[in-house]
Order: sequence, then structure tokens, then C-alpha cells
Amino acid sequence: MNTTLSQSLLAPALAELAKSNAAYSKVYPGEPLDRQPVHTIYGGGHLFKKDTARRLGDVALASLRDYAPDFATFARAIGLKGCDSLPQTAADAASIEEQLRRDPSGAARANPAAAFACSVYRRVVEKLEREPAEDFRIDFEDGYGVRTDEEEDAHAQHAAIETAAGMKENSLPPFIGIRIKNFGPDTHARGIRTLDIYLTALSRATGGRLPQNFVVMLPKLVSAQQVATMVTVLEQFEAAGLFPPSSLKMEFMVETTQSVIDSRGWCPLPEFVRAARGRCIAAALGVYDYTASVGVTAQEQRIDHRACDFARHAMQVSLGATGLYLSDGATNIMPSALHVATEGGSLSAQQHAENRAAVHSAWKLNFQHVRRSLSHGWYQGWDLNPAQLPIRYAAVYSYFHEYLPDATVRLRNFVEKAARATLVRGAGGSGGGVFDDAATAQGLLTFFIQGVRRGAISPEELNATGLTQDEIRMRSFIEILRRRQASR
Repeated sequence: MNTTLSQSLLAPALAELAKSNAAYSKVYPGEPLDRQPVHTIYGGGHLFKKDTARRLGDVALASLRDYAPDFATFARAIGLKGCDSLPQTAADAASIEEQLRRDPSGAARANPAAAFACSVYRRVVEKLEREPAEDFRIDFEDGYGVRTDEEEDAHAQHAAIETAAGMKENSLPPFIGIRIKNFGPDTHARGIRTLDIYLTALSRATGGRLPQNFVVMLPKLVSAQQVATMVTVLEQFEAAGLFPPSSLKMEFMVETTQSVIDSRGWCPLPEFVRAARGRCIAAALGVYDYTASVGVTAQEQRIDHRACDFARHAMQVSLGATGLYLSDGATNIMPSALHVATEGGSLSAQQHAENRAAVHSAWKLNFQHVRRSLSHGWYQGWDLNPAQLPIRYAAVYSYFHEYLPDATVRLRNFVEKAARATLVRGAGGSGGGVFDDAATAQGLLTFFIQGVRRGAISPEELNATGLTQDEIRMRSFIEILRRRQASR
């Protein structure tokens, strides 16, 4: 074919384009592929023990035993899809569960809603038994309260000793960190001192080793200078020989209006990340401080408030594809009993029923909130109570497995059609069909990436799409097709 532009003529412009593309790729490397925890649960630094994760799991399992001893009760409590058709009695639920054990395929065809609910329930129980908490923050801020300096000093040192013991006994969760007080004028000195005591004691107890996936949380951030100061502090710990260079990582929490739109009218979040000089790995939304900062009164403060949606979208737009983990806020309605028996006494049937209703109501709200976060593209969130852990895992597992059959068909069909726009009949739960183009295929690919990263989608389920794990790691559907065409 005849052309006009020669390679020599284009060379200078293409060289500048290459530099620009390289600079873009450095700032926006894309969605990370390593494991990201589905939640962070935090607890007061004065309460932290080496086996805190296991004890959280025991409390979570006890809540299931007391308020949802079978899959049908649990499914109805949280409003799982298809729960209206599930058995009403424990005996009937046990009978269906036994059928599913004896003949998984046949029983699932006969009662798909029960099979789905039972699968979710089993996975939740197995998770709580095996790895009850994925991420934990030893909290010396809101979850710690106001205490004397002497108390906080002692608690910081004790938390470090317990952390070291947990490392030795392999009882810590896969991700862990410490949240210190913010770097405002009244609290920065206390925050730095607590971090100093904790890290000094931890280094001495471990010979300079950090727990796996350790991070320092800086809350209530309002300026890039606060991040820069944190980086300087971390560098000084490393320069003093406590830990290897560049090993201390940080994250920050968006809890103020100034961290979303500053006095210049700019979004400062990218500046915060640049000020961290490669140490920042995550950003979280602090729902209740943020809603308070925009004037929302206590009775209206909730994770699904529209003010929070604005902050979420600002974080996604400004930090998306940078490689940072983004974490949503928490549900502040706790799944706790209304009545507690006095010593030597017992509760009435009415009180038991009221306790059950209160816990189920809180569970259902929590489930709705987590599912809402997932639908907004937020795959990690904060939990405040161990009885919320079953709900977190149930929401994640059900989210991916509800959509897995349709997503598998659509992605496989699109791969087989070599990226030509395609109408998938009956997909997405609709009566007609879904029109898939390249952008939709990328969204489907993201679904599988996120599901695999969180252990919700197995390698076997991924293989059913027609893509390999190596192709998934490319993160780009267009690149997958390009390489497939080049290999023909």
C-alpha cells in the first residue's frame, strides 16, 4: 500500500511519544496481581495478642453457631440470592446438605438455590477455621481511645512483643500493621513516639525482621507534608539499623475534605502518593470521619451515604491504575445481642428471639454494604467486629459466584470470536442479551482478576474461560488477543 509518512520523518515524534508512554506506565502500572486482603479488621493496641487472629475467628464461629447454625438460616439472615426458597427447619436443611454431599451434581440441579447457599456457608466456615482474619491493624487511634502517655508507652511495647511472638509461632494474619495517631499539631508527637517504641521493641525482639506485609497507617491526612514527614521518620528508623532499607511501608486514610479537594481546588491524593517516594501501598476511606467533615449528622452517617460515593470516586479516578490497594469503610451497626443473661440466670424465649433478630438485621445491612462496595469496584473494606467476618466472606464469595457462570460464558465467547463485538443471548440474567465489545471484555477480565486475587475463583474455574493464568496476568484483553494472533 502507498503511504506518505516515512519512518525517518516520524522518528522524532515517536521518540517523544515513547518517553511519554514510559512515564505514564511508571505512574500507572495497572491493577496489581498479587494478593489483596478482602478486609482489614482493627482492634485497640492495648488488647492485641499474638493469637488475636485466631481468637477473632473463634468469636466469629461462635456467632454463626448461635445465630445461624445451618446454611438456610444464614442465607435468609443476610438476604442471599434465592433464600426465599430454602428450607425453614434445621432438619430439612440438614437433609438437603446430606443430599449435596452424597450427590453434589444431582442435588444441585434439583435445588440450585440450596446448593449455592450451602456452598457459601461451607466456604465461610472453612475460611474462619483456616484463616479467620486476612489483615489486622493494631490501633492506637480511634479504636484505642484517650489514655495517659505512660499507658500508651506500655501498650506500644507490649504490642511489639506480642507481634514478635506471633511471628515466631506463625499465628499472625497474612497482612498486619499499626495505626498511629495523626500528624496534626496536637497528636503528631504522640504518634511518632508510639511508632518509635513499637518498632524499637519489635526490632530488638526479631533481630530486625518485620512481619510479612507490614504497614504503618497514617490517619486523617490533610497534606503532602504529613506524608513526607512520615517517610523521613521511616527512613530514620532504617538508617538507625532497625530494619533493612526501604522495608517500612505506609498507607493513609482519607477522612477529611482537604484530602479530596484542597484549598487550591485540586485533588491532592496523587501528591500524597508522590510524597511517599514509593513507600505508600494503600489508601483507605474513613467513612465516619469523612461524613462528619462535610457536616453530616450522626444519624445519617453511613457507608452508603452519597458524600462517601463522591470520595470513593475521587479516590478511584485519582489513584486508579497506580498499583495502590483501595479499601472502603466499615458498617458501624454491630451484630450484637440486645440482652445478656445475668450471672447464674438465663434469657427468656422472647429475649433469645430479639437477640437473633438484632444480629440478623445487622448482618443483612452489613452484607448489603459489602456487596454495594464490590459493585462499585471496591474489593477490600474495614471491619469493626469479629461477628462481621462471616458476612465479609459471604459477600465476597457470593458476589463472584453469582456472576461466575454468565461471566465465564461471555468471556469465553468473546475470546472464541476473536474480539468481534458479540451479542450474548440471555447473559447477565436478562431476558434478551448483552452486547459485548472490547471494553466489556476488559471488564470481564477484571472480574476474574479480582476473583482470583481474593481466592473466590479457583484456577479450574478460570480455565473454563479459555484463558490461561499467564494470559490473565497480562491484565489487558487487547494484549491477550494480540499475542494469540502473533503466535498463529
